Amino acid sequence: MKKVMVASLLSAIAVGCVAPGARIAYAQAAAAPAAGAQGGSVQLSPAEYAAYNNAVTQTDPKAKAAALEAYLTQYPQSAVKADVLGQLMIAYSTFDVAKTIDAADRLLQIDPTNLRALTLEVYGRRSQADQLTDPAAKQTALDQAASYAQKGIDAEATKPKDMSDADFTAIKGKATPIFYSAIGTAALNKKDAAAAIAAFTSELQAVPVADTQTPGPLLQDTFFLGQAYYSSTPPDYVKCTFFATRAAAYAPDAFKAQLQPTATYCYKKYHGNADGYDAVVTAAKANLMPPADFTITPAPKASDIAHSTVTSTPDLATLALSDKEFILTNGTPEDADKVFATIKGKSVTIPGATVVEATDSVLKVSVSDDAVQGKVADFTFNMKEPLKTVPTVGAKLDLTGTYDSYTQTPAMIVMADGAPVAKKAAAPVHHTTAHHK
Repeated sequence: MKKVMVASLLSAIAVGCVAPGARIAYAQAAAAPAAGAQGGSVQLSPAEYAAYNNAVTQTDPKAKAAALEAYLTQYPQSAVKADVLGQLMIAYSTFDVAKTIDAADRLLQIDPTNLRALTLEVYGRRSQADQLTDPAAKQTALDQAASYAQKGIDAEATKPKDMSDADFTAIKGKATPIFYSAIGTAALNKKDAAAAIAAFTSELQAVPVADTQTPGPLLQDTFFLGQAYYSSTPPDYVKCTFFATRAAAYAPDAFKAQLQPTATYCYKKYHGNADGYDAVVTAAKANLMPPADFTITPAPKASDIAHSTVTSTPDLATLALSDKEFILTNGTPEDADKVFATIKGKSVTIPGATVVEATDSVLKVSVSDDAVQGKVADFTFNMKEPLKTVPTVGAKLDLTGTYDSYTQTPAMIVMADGAPVAKKAAAPVHHTTAHHK
């Protein structure tokens, strides 16, 4: 855990805890129960008071934790057990995550809505999850943190009777974004985009805007919010662009290179190119959420581009193979038929086709850049003669064939009379003998 973040968190968690010796008195009689929820005092026997005072006045966290544990062992039903457990988990939080969680667990057993305990549960379990590499174990740990986070959000609905308004506001100010961050992270990790979007949005709206403009968890979660919009079905490229851009704009230079590619990708994916992106940067830096008038002009639809190409090309037969395939895949049925009519029955050689599936009689290959990138076939070659050697998946071949048919969904061009193009034998190299004078 980052020391700065821990210190900030603990300053809020410690608010309202019973200060050493405060509201605690001792009597000659046996320990008495707490006298009043507000402004009352707890009476302890001299022996118990001495043990309590010795524990809470320790200045070294490890020594304090040991003394508090010893006190709880000696006085397991102490009237100040909740206070002792609260101080115990704070002491542990400076050096032992697992014991912090254990102390918080014990406090929650007697005070299930204790915001301090719930906050440290979430923070500690998130810290443990960050150390895990096994995907299943990591998700389980994140879900546990999110479960406690939801309990924390529910607990924030009612102020504890023994907590002042100022203290309640202070702890909520630190706890609320931690709770929503944990819920959003767990959701995003299991690809629940809707839940992640709701949680990260609530997190950012729960803090001062200035806090979202400085390096730290809030800026990181701003980027994660952009990722959540990107992973939505269908992807929301506009909001992905906005939040990823805002995160990149305020990130330190060392991290901009990691965040900017997502912002740029989403913008180009929606807009078609990088033109006008400066206006997005300006809007994203000035606003926590996309303003009502925030828009990005979408790129022309693929069908519109295909139709424009067909109508502006006098001789469709002269189109490049990549343009023809684009129209066959994305054009209207009428435009696609026009293009295919110019090539049906014609033979062509296609260099560097990548094998996706292969038998001795049929080769399915990737030809277009998108097909190669997605590792899917967009051409089927029905071989004229059985292949003597079946190529392996991923092999690159030069193939010849005759255009036979096509389908738009799924995108596939079918070639008849397919055959591999034989590699030309390299010309022999003649070596001349040097003549020495």
